[in-house]
Amino acid sequence: MRKCSLTALDSIFETIAKSAVLYLPVDTEENKSEYKMWEKGAKWSDRLNTNKSPKDFFFPQVEDLMKFKVTGKNIELTDIRKAAEDFVVFGVRACDVKSFDVLDRVFLTTPTDSYYASRREHGVIISVACTRPTETCFCQTFGIDATEPQGDIMVWKTESELFWKAVTEKGEKIMSLIESMTEQCTEEAVEAQKAKTKAIMKKLPLANLKADAFGAGKTDEFFNAPEWAELSQSCLGCGTCTFVCPTCQCYDIKDFNTGNGVVRFRCWDSCMYSDFTKMSAGQPRLTQVERFRQRFMHKLVYYPENNEGMFGCVGCGRCLAKCPISMNIVKVMKAIGGKAE
Repeated sequence: MRKCSLTALDSIFETIAKSAVLYLPVDTEENKSEYKMWEKGAKWSDRLNTNKSPKDFFFPQVEDLMKFKVTGKNIELTDIRKAAEDFVVFGVRACDVKSFDVLDRVFLTTPTDSYYASRREHGVIISVACTRPTETCFCQTFGIDATEPQGDIMVWKTESELFWKAVTEKGEKIMSLIESMTEQCTEEAVEAQKAKTKAIMKKLPLANLKADAFGAGKTDEFFNAPEWAELSQSCLGCGTCTFVCPTCQCYDIKDFNTGNGVVRFRCWDSCMYSDFTKMSAGQPRLTQVERFRQRFMHKLVYYPENNEGMFGCVGCGRCLAKCPISMNIVKVMKAIGGKAE
């Protein structure tokens, strides 16, 4: 383990940015935190969560896939993929790091999504342990330790210092770049900071929220639960929860005629929309209650059913903070799973 003073952080960022494009959370005029490319003068925002998750770096909200031109009966295809550049994402919290495991199981299984795989190969994750978890946090419900954020490099922050620990080969390479700016140290200060954070976690409103009632094999138990109708009644179907969620992976593929050929692109989609997966035969889920049920059953039952028990939620709390009618997965878990032992 190595450490540095917080005053050395600008120099460290500058050094890392010389080897790869560096992104980090910065404060915005809207009093939020967003990932931005580092440039001189940029200041790291250590707010608990960024407005949008870092999922965008690996699974962009909008992404061109190919270009083609049709002339008579001939189709001319153009591969418009570009080689992914090396990049580093600093400041990723434990919940968001875990979300990459969820996405990996979708995009890196056969057939592998080459667009996603390339970005995962070229991206380096520098995670930062939480120090001030808030009342919307419930990552511990899904077995995530906010004080051990994983990633390629793990970082812990105290009032005056940062502590660094490389976890992977990619992390070791980054650490070698900043070795002269850091010094070898023991873990006493880190352990003390972990204890403070864990003490806060135990006092949070959702500290005792359990997911034990859910998981693989629970489809028959919950699918026809009468609570779905009441829970979904106030849902606007706006899709906000899916767009801020770090684990949602649904997308649509569309063609855009440029006048000189067609660009095929994909963009994020939401199971909360009435036209989601709509086909020539119509929409398979005709009502909002069906769409509402789909979202939460996928997170809590369908995904673990197909992924060795791993849930499709990481407890980041963004949906709790962003839903305009204050409906979220926690309320669903309490209403649907509260009766199950």
